[in-house]
Amino acid sequence: MKRSAFLLLPAFASILGLAAATQAADERVYEMRVYVTNEGRLDALLARFRDHTCKLFEKHGIENIGYWVPLAKEDGADNTLIYILAHKSRDAAQASFAAFGKDPEWQAARKASEEGGKILAKAPESIFMSVTDYSPPVKTGISGKNGVFELRTYTTVPGKLDALHARFRDHTLALFTKHGMSHTGYWTPVDEDKGAGVKLIYILGHASQEAGLASFTAFRADPVWIAAKSASESANGGSLTIPQPDGVRSVYLRAVDFSPIQ
Repeated sequence: MKRSAFLLLPAFASILGLAAATQAADERVYEMRVYVTNEGRLDALLARFRDHTCKLFEKHGIENIGYWVPLAKEDGADNTLIYILAHKSRDAAQASFAAFGKDPEWQAARKASEEGGKILAKAPESIFMSVTDYSPPVKTGISGKNGVFELRTYTTVPGKLDALHARFRDHTLALFTKHGMSHTGYWTPVDEDKGAGVKLIYILGHASQEAGLASFTAFRADPVWIAAKSASESANGGSLTIPQPDGVRSVYLRAVDFSPIQ
């Protein structure tokens, strides 16, 4: 393989350079939360967020980033809400949620929404995350350019997360862009029990699920990707991720109507 196969096109390199410079100033703590509802109660949960929860989060210093529901039934299309928040710090998050929980408006909204039955089937899952240095700026605002989103979680072999970051930084993001994918954000968990040191979590945008699948087919056949993958694995003694199905997990999502990211 020619050495030029490893080089990013100038346009892509400039995009990544700008992203790295911008993200250097992003010191927010991100939080991904996953809610699973009792049967038939997802609409009630979405209504509560739409009418009350999102504005109360903002009132108490919590930034709404994006809200999504899985497309496939097996991924939770009927009962799952996945969303991302941003906080000034971990301490700020704790203080904000404490104030939110005591807010009379929230307490009234929660009581009214559960008159038809308890909404959540189990306690929410929370993953605190930091943005990677190569992530494009995580922006909110209605754009309408993405038909669907894709949540991807990579679990690396212990000690190989830095090598995965290098491959994304130097090659993968530019190739995603080349093959028609848009970038929402790239994060790593901050707590060991949630995957700190071994996980990369990111969200892509596609025109449709079919377009996303086609983009990845073209990406995997790209000679630049094949060369970059081979080089990174040769330098690090094999695959950077653990074996499937847990090494790379993908969930296609739709943004709900009140999501700041569309």
